[in-house]
Amino acid sequence: MNLRTGRRRLLPVPRSLLGRMLALTLLAVLLAQGLSSLIWLSQLRASQTEGLITTARSLAQSMAASVGYFRSLPLGYRPLVLDQLRSMGGTRFFVSLNDRPLQMQILPETPRKRLVLGEVDQVLRQRLGSAVDLTVEFVSPEDLRIFNSGIALDELPRSWAHYALSFEPLAPPVLVTQIQIAPGEWLYLATLMPAPYVSLEDEGLPAQQLWFIVLTTVFLLLFIGLLVRWQSRPLKRLAKAARDMAVGGEMRPLAEVGASEVVEVSRAFNSMRERINRYLSERGQLFSAISHDLRTPITRLRLRVELLDDEAVQAKFSRDLDELELLVKGALQCVKDTDIHENIEAVDLNVLLEHIVEPYQATDRDCVTLAGRALRPYPGKPLALKRCIGNLLDNALKYGGRAHLRLEDSAELLVLHVDDEGPGVPEQRLEQVFEPHVRLSGQQQGYGLGLGIARNIAHAHGGELSMRNLPEGGLRVTLTLPRQASSDD
Repeated sequence: MNLRTGRRRLLPVPRSLLGRMLALTLLAVLLAQGLSSLIWLSQLRASQTEGLITTARSLAQSMAASVGYFRSLPLGYRPLVLDQLRSMGGTRFFVSLNDRPLQMQILPETPRKRLVLGEVDQVLRQRLGSAVDLTVEFVSPEDLRIFNSGIALDELPRSWAHYALSFEPLAPPVLVTQIQIAPGEWLYLATLMPAPYVSLEDEGLPAQQLWFIVLTTVFLLLFIGLLVRWQSRPLKRLAKAARDMAVGGEMRPLAEVGASEVVEVSRAFNSMRERINRYLSERGQLFSAISHDLRTPITRLRLRVELLDDEAVQAKFSRDLDELELLVKGALQCVKDTDIHENIEAVDLNVLLEHIVEPYQATDRDCVTLAGRALRPYPGKPLALKRCIGNLLDNALKYGGRAHLRLEDSAELLVLHVDDEGPGVPEQRLEQVFEPHVRLSGQQQGYGLGLGIARNIAHAHGGELSMRNLPEGGLRVTLTLPRQASSDD
């Protein structure tokens, strides 16, 4: 099993360079934006905390001044002054006098509320004396009570408390301070925290900041994607040229364009292609020369053997010449069968397999069976593929009596299984049978080159040929051809 497909990953990893670059860029942007937003938010909260402390102290100073002012008034003037304040409106505090502290449902404390309450209490005690009896708390507008009779905020005239206790459309908490200024007389001060500290809740990132992060990430991914796609085009051309070269397709020199590193790789590839073409041409010429040069001395030796008087010596020489001729023909056939000069074209494997098995099924339909179909044509060399599959079929019939072919096609792989009903192959010799002139049975005719030629053709198409013994008996030879490696991106 392929380790790349068999290994289980915790997270899916993109396979393409573009996908990996975008994923890495997205991760880097998210980390950078998250870290910068965290630092910015911590600095913002620190500055807001400092401003909140200053505002709370200023508010407490105003409260202390109001308390001092009402303490200085004669008792009979205090209600008159309160009436004038309510009639005039526009005061910072809503002020009333009660004979006792009002009981209201206070809001749960938060860090900011606790900070404001502590600063206001501290300043008031510093200005009014530490022994002063006072309460400072935050109350919801719905639970706010004003006078001894427990009048709610909505029951008051709008002009009385609109400025000090309303912040429409929000309903922020109300800071209520109750201070005893005389026996049986409590000064009631209620107000809102000034902007931007009205809500007193810890806020996250503002919507503008979130939109800025999103738009920055989108534009950066877009530009990175265009850049990587532009730079990866020469690499795709290089990959296509390498695939065409692997299966022997004719190709022009690769264009040396792109980044300097890609240009260097393309130049090296063109140089390698030229050297390989020269080598293949020289190899063909060499074997042609060997074929021509060996036929003449072998024929001459056969004529001379016929002139020998000793029949025993003549038989020995003839046997040696037969073996020599067999080796020469086998070597030449191996080169001829694997070095097939064909253009790559779309091969209909369904038709190809039917043509291969038809002669055998015409005589005995149980001899060869075929199952499965290819989903689409396969780009390759038709004669080479026919020779490869034909060698596998002949080998199965020769050693197994029957051959069962099954074709499996997917988006990535094209797999052909050829099963026989023979005795199989010893495990230690499964790889050895692909070597030239290796035959397990001495009674069978042939050069022992069929499986080796089939594997060479499979390798030329970027595939693989393997075999294994079946548990129920027989041998399975599997031809695997890659789909993606043979198709253009």
